[in-house]
Amino acid sequence: MAALEASTPKASPARFRGLLLRVASAVILGPLLLAAVWYGFPWIDLVAAICAPLMIAEWFRLTRGRPIAFGLAVLYSVAALLALLWLRHQPTYGRETIIWILACVWATDIGAYFVGSLAGGAKLAPSISPSKTWSGLVGGMCFSAVISAACGLAFDAGGTFMLVAAGLVIAVVAQGGDLLESAAKRRAGVKDSGSIIPGHGGVLDRIDGLIAALIFIAAIRLMTAGDWPWA
Repeated sequence: MAALEASTPKASPARFRGLLLRVASAVILGPLLLAAVWYGFPWIDLVAAICAPLMIAEWFRLTRGRPIAFGLAVLYSVAALLALLWLRHQPTYGRETIIWILACVWATDIGAYFVGSLAGGAKLAPSISPSKTWSGLVGGMCFSAVISAACGLAFDAGGTFMLVAAGLVIAVVAQGGDLLESAAKRRAGVKDSGSIIPGHGGVLDRIDGLIAALIFIAAIRLMTAGDWPWA
């Protein structure tokens, strides 16, 4: 998902074209995903069914088929897809929960990119992803917190303070998912997990932070008997 990536080199025509391609892909795929989330069954289930083999194939490439690493990666991806479907199909606030998670993860990416690009500064994890900065992390957290609170107001869910805190945590969790995939790519010696999405690379490149966020929120919901975050 390229979260928290700050770029210091001067702009170039190739970089500008790449950015336009990324934006175009997001403009097309984003609304389609939101429509699937909004209408629920069977569309969100179809999205999960399409993503599953693509994610597995990309993990096989990144792990080079090593049994334990590949097995853990598959479990990780399946857990995220099951979390997506379980959360979306909840009878109360199912749709709103997924939209909230998506909004927070996307806000993290946007805030991290722009704040990190403008502020620069110390590297967050130079041995894993040299372009990520601490300023980008803070920017992503702030954007996510604001969007999280805004979602609570839009959905008339209340609990603004808790939602701000949740937005901060989701940003950190999404960053962890991003770094996990970055570490796998670095170990495999590849830039992207795949090439199916123009300007973004593979499916994992686009949803690495979302995978971690979905699993995290589903786990919290299970531990709180389904009452969080909309209590």
